[in-house]
Amino acid sequence: MGDEIVFYSSPMSRGRIVHWMLEETGAPYRFEMVNLETKDQKRAEYLALNPMGKVPSIVCRGTVVTECGAICAYLADAFPAARLAPPTDSPARGTYYRWMFFAGSCVEAAVIDRMFERAPAPRPGALAYGCYEDMVATLEKAVTPGPYILGAQFTAADVYMGSQIRFGMMTKALEPRPVFEAYLNRLEQRPAHRRFMEQTEKLVAQLKKAG
Repeated sequence: MGDEIVFYSSPMSRGRIVHWMLEETGAPYRFEMVNLETKDQKRAEYLALNPMGKVPSIVCRGTVVTECGAICAYLADAFPAARLAPPTDSPARGTYYRWMFFAGSCVEAAVIDRMFERAPAPRPGALAYGCYEDMVATLEKAVTPGPYILGAQFTAADVYMGSQIRFGMMTKALEPRPVFEAYLNRLEQRPAHRRFMEQTEKLVAQLKKAG
């Protein structure tokens, strides 16, 4: 049981990214529900793990990890048998890091600004993503020609980037370009993604029943 991961999350949160990632690793984990409606995330016990009072968080081998991108990268390295990241001495490692960080610092930020219809920044250069149009064009290049970001190898970068694209299209903050739809369709055919979705449906029902 030493490798069992404790996964604190809500099925109605960004924790879905990590849930999918956990299924991809094949590592044993225990889901601990954090009810956002009853402010479980602001209770002292949880704040001791994550002072930000948000989900998700994991405890793995005695180490607390927060932030979806960091958790995905950590899990990929912690469970190398799943082959969810290039070897550290591979040239592909740089490309992997490039798009992992682009997903969090540029895609998510641009999608959230568009979703909330925030006014354009007076100085676009001050934004991590510059302008929305440049972000979308760069994102399209990241998933072309595919099938995955690193070509034939599926990695944690696909989990993180795919989740950002799905969220953006779901909220209509990202235009549904054919290349994005085709990429997501490939990701959603993965057995781990199907398991994650089935479990999420059960967790959502459990949460609704409880509250």
